Amino acid sequence: MVQCMESPVRAKNVSLDFDFERLNERFENSEPMEILAWCVENITEGLAQTTAFSILSVTHMLYRELNAPVPVIFLDTLHHFPETLETAQRAKEFYGLDLHVYQAKHVSSREEFAARYGDRLWERDVDRFHYLTKVEPLQRALCELEVSAWVTGRRRDQSHTRQQMPIFEQDTQGRVKVNPLANWTRKELWSYTYSHNVLYNPLHDRGYTSIGDEPLTTPILPGEDERAGRWRGSVKTECGIHV
Repeated sequence: MVQCMESPVRAKNVSLDFDFERLNERFENSEPMEILAWCVENITEGLAQTTAFSILSVTHMLYRELNAPVPVIFLDTLHHFPETLETAQRAKEFYGLDLHVYQAKHVSSREEFAARYGDRLWERDVDRFHYLTKVEPLQRALCELEVSAWVTGRRRDQSHTRQQMPIFEQDTQGRVKVNPLANWTRKELWSYTYSHNVLYNPLHDRGYTSIGDEPLTTPILPGEDERAGRWRGSVKTECGIHV
């Protein structure tokens, strides 16, 4: 992975003896708003959010309820559904996002990506595809924006691989990583979304419960996990940015 510096990055105003275990105990039964409010108050420099423009609940909490317009990082893989890009544009206008879009280096379209790395790279080497389109661009974004703590929208009930996910953790470079929705259920997420008029990707209305790249995403079938439509037919469960 890309390194910003030789030593791990740490939140600029969080003590080096930052106690993740104690913090997780404190917030285990807290609502996402409480968790985000703590972050806004205690991590005043270098706080950012990542989003795939699926359901904008975390963005809504930060921008509308907490009045905390933190930088929002979007990884444009060049292989998104048109609906995802349209949602990104709508959200930028609706929330007035401080939006930062990152792509794979040296390319700006699917055609350029295929010409440089070969056609349908995701079928030949999906890990390399995700490294080029997600892992490297994210690390570049975190470095260039001087991010010390980043907020995700992951939940424990999305899949069996996320069931033990903590609310507060450290990424591989020592940054603080916050999962405020960790203990929310899908039902709670949608209840908040509808009651607060939160923007969401219209693909959700067509059976897509987890939305990634167009060639690698399908609607789910009755009884399947929320993320079953990602990498269907593969043992893969994560794209790499959360591993």
